[in-house]
Amino acid sequence: MFLEIYRMQIRTRLALQFLLLGGMIMIIASVAIYFSSANLRKDDFNKRLWNKARSTANLLFNTSKDDANRVLGIERNSPVNLQNEKIIIINFNNDIVYSSDENKEIEIKNYVLQKVRSGYIVTYKQSQYEVVGTIFYTNYDRFVVLAAATDIEGSLRMKKLAIILIIVCLISLFLFFIAGWFYSGRALKPISDVVKKVEDISITSLNLRVFEGNGTDEIGRLAKTFNNMLERLETSFAMQKNFITNASHELRTPLTSINGQLEVLMMKDRSTTEYKSALGSVLDDIKSLVDISNRLLLIARTSAEGPMNLNKKIRIDEILWQAQEEMKRFNNDYHINISIDNSLTDSDQMIVIGDEYLLKVAVSNIIDNACKYSPDHTVDIKFHHIEKWIEVVFEDRGIGISEVDLQKIFEPFYRGTNALSISGCGIGLPLVNQIIKNHNGTVKLSSQIGKGTVVTILLPIV
Repeated sequence: MFLEIYRMQIRTRLALQFLLLGGMIMIIASVAIYFSSANLRKDDFNKRLWNKARSTANLLFNTSKDDANRVLGIERNSPVNLQNEKIIIINFNNDIVYSSDENKEIEIKNYVLQKVRSGYIVTYKQSQYEVVGTIFYTNYDRFVVLAAATDIEGSLRMKKLAIILIIVCLISLFLFFIAGWFYSGRALKPISDVVKKVEDISITSLNLRVFEGNGTDEIGRLAKTFNNMLERLETSFAMQKNFITNASHELRTPLTSINGQLEVLMMKDRSTTEYKSALGSVLDDIKSLVDISNRLLLIARTSAEGPMNLNKKIRIDEILWQAQEEMKRFNNDYHINISIDNSLTDSDQMIVIGDEYLLKVAVSNIIDNACKYSPDHTVDIKFHHIEKWIEVVFEDRGIGISEVDLQKIFEPFYRGTNALSISGCGIGLPLVNQIIKNHNGTVKLSSQIGKGTVVTILLPIV
């Protein structure tokens, strides 16, 4: 049953919950009203019985015998008397001195007499009769007065009240369900509108957005969050499309070159020198292909991993020294100057958590770009310690990057307009950015055309 309710639509569930909550409140209120009324009826009837018992005893003991009998006879036949009224007066010796219970329907119980003589007013129910017992004092004796009667009118009123409450509960349950159905429909309408709008959004229409309303309530924040997600998806799809287009172009260029050179070689016989020259050119293109493929694989790997959670401790200065040695081995004209700031007084301030290979790839790419785009092929690298971070600054005196290009420099395959004449594929900086982000760090880049570029990476230290 609960599983079926769970499978219902939210609107139906809300309406049923509204019905259940309202029904419980109505039932509790009705029960409280009924029992409160029942207690009031009982107290009122018992008070009338007590007054009747007192007035009867007073007539009997405080007037002459003839007057008392005459008044009691008149009162017994009075239409204002209680229905099936019975009055029994008992003296201290348990003798009945007066009784209007001719058929002896009221049972006289010893424990009731004892409790009344102790000063208590006793009330109890016997069959259809409600009985009140009280003590009555005279100058010479004390008497127990029992007054009994049936509250037919009160019982009928209680039955009518019960019927009215049941009818009111049933009508209220129906109204609660109707109100819950319309209320839930009104409350869920913004969500329904969001669902309808989302159904219209496909991969070809990611530019569409969901109406955010006032943007402050829960539905508005949900729509706003969904729009932010759509914006990220749109950007991701656009970047993916550009990435595929640019990757295809970058891979096709060396492949086309290799294909053309091999076709020319096969047209006729060549000398050994010509073959060697052509194969050397083909080998360069193949190396370019391998380099592009490796970088693409690294971008795919780092993009898929997200923020890394590694336990390996690495000295960032050792990474820089290793990268310097490897870069100078293959590029003799590169000048890589590394200096350590005075703020780094402890070797532990150089230790970071991460992947040694990826960090070396990142700094190597920054060094290669700095030297490649600088006329003097020089880069200055400085270390700084800032609270819980290690800051590594790469500064060159190269061609610089324009403000427009800085906005897109971390997009794969994007290259500055002033760098198109220099060999490259536009993968280095996006790869650096992704690697540093995965190490919970940040990359900052500032540049001026013709003056150089400063790349700053911040990594958390242990």
